[in-house]
Amino acid sequence: MEAIPARTPERQAFYDRIAPMHLSPLWEKLHNLVTAEPVPECVAAIWNYRDVRPHLMQAGALITAMEATRRVLILENPGLAGQSTITGSLFAGLQLILPGEVAPAHRHTQSALRFVIEGSGAYTAVDGERTTMQPGDFVITPSWTWHDHGNDSDAPMVWLDGLDIQIVKLLSASFAQPSVANVQSVARPEGDSFARFGNNLLPVDWQPTVKTSPVFNYPYARTREALVALAGNGDPDACHGHKLRYTNPATGESAMPTIGSFIQLLPAGFATRPYRSTDGTVFVCVEGDGETRVGDTIMHWQPHDIFVVPSWMAHTHQAAREAVLFSFSDRPVQEKLGLWREARHLEEDDTVRFD
Repeated sequence: MEAIPARTPERQAFYDRIAPMHLSPLWEKLHNLVTAEPVPECVAAIWNYRDVRPHLMQAGALITAMEATRRVLILENPGLAGQSTITGSLFAGLQLILPGEVAPAHRHTQSALRFVIEGSGAYTAVDGERTTMQPGDFVITPSWTWHDHGNDSDAPMVWLDGLDIQIVKLLSASFAQPSVANVQSVARPEGDSFARFGNNLLPVDWQPTVKTSPVFNYPYARTREALVALAGNGDPDACHGHKLRYTNPATGESAMPTIGSFIQLLPAGFATRPYRSTDGTVFVCVEGDGETRVGDTIMHWQPHDIFVVPSWMAHTHQAAREAVLFSFSDRPVQEKLGLWREARHLEEDDTVRFD
């Protein structure tokens, strides 16, 4: 960017005179507002599940799911202390539901995703339909839909919450409402939405009324099959391995309008070429183990670990054994605004190719 103009005594006196009128000179601030490249405050960080889990279970002994409304430990980015955000635009946290508990029904304008980390058999209910959750399932709670959670199993259930809280806050568009009943009435049989919309078919006269996918549970068993099929039909992408995105079957766009979600398989021993993009991304290791390098930071991961790669920071993944990574970011928002950009370092001399 252009050089900052010198601050002379006359100019400083002018700035002081206009400050009480809530005016300030752009030429003093332009270099910080319009930067040559992204300058994220978000930093690379990892939360090893084996270290976090004991604290999550301790929280379960301190407060009930009913009292907390949502018993969640926030994954707060170290570079964004006190802001309850993991990337600057998105929220992430680990939610615990103990056997026999219910997280009471409510709704809000924020959209949410659940990615199941531990346990089997708890449910999420969305607008009158329940879905039983299994490890690796990707579950959506669309904006302004009634939802509650319950655990009828005999073991704790833990999932990763991802929400567009900061995006909604930026737009001053947050609304929330508790339900009069803790558990909403079941209006449709389990699996109804998947039966209607999950098989590359749509009800003949159905028209979408919202931008979120009408399928709200993407079971991991089917996702894993798709990854295996993809891996069997070609070589891995140099920067991603074998990678798929979750989509809205009615539109072909992202499953959620504000949060993009992805799944990738890295063959055993595979190392990606350096890659960067403008969407800061949260990753979860589903299977396998390996490491991700972001600059001088090396993050070693294994199943259930969660880590974040900041915007526009080159990174590589390397799998020690076959690995599966789930991830989410604000890419759909950036794409709609024409802001999303990536750089793939494909050549041996690390020449950057922009797409």
